Amino acid sequence: MPSPRQELLGLLAAKSFRLGEFKLSSGAMSDYYVDCRTTTLHPRGAKLTGMVFLEEINRRGWRPQAIGGLTMGADPIVVAVSVVSGEVHGFLVRKAEKEHGTGQRIEGFREKGARVVIVDDVCTTGASTVQAIEAAREFGFNVVGVMCLVERQDAGGRPSVEKAAAPASFISVFTAADVRKEHVLQNDETSPGMPAIKD
Repeated sequence: MPSPRQELLGLLAAKSFRLGEFKLSSGAMSDYYVDCRTTTLHPRGAKLTGMVFLEEINRRGWRPQAIGGLTMGADPIVVAVSVVSGEVHGFLVRKAEKEHGTGQRIEGFREKGARVVIVDDVCTTGASTVQAIEAAREFGFNVVGVMCLVERQDAGGRPSVEKAAAPASFISVFTAADVRKEHVLQNDETSPGMPAIKD
């Protein structure tokens, strides 16, 4: 039986990784694309995401009261961890304050001074993760850790996030190289690879 982490990697490689020619949000071109939402919104993928993130959070000893991140890449991760843990609250960070109602940017858990972990699905330039960190601190949260599901390892991404996160640490569950390697193994006809994943 594969571990939850290995199973999640297999699902990301099968459902979220594509080779080709893609334009990224940064404007740069890439020979691959990672869309984590096809995994984090998959029934088994959501459960595995919650399990793997929670295991890493516990291993790090961060003891957060809540986790959150910038909508919408972080949304399924936040819900998955909250549901799997049964005790960690969730919050979502809007890209801008809403212009009606209470006008708040942080939705969900809102306890100033609380220990929180910021999460994201893919870290490329790190801009969305940095926005979430800044919004969380501006609200009054104590950011104790920052995590992403897949780090593309593009120039500037990790340094930007690490600078914004400090003194909290930034970790990635997988790198794009990890997912690419697994994708190639799964699609190599000479290799048994991972078993086919059914919807």
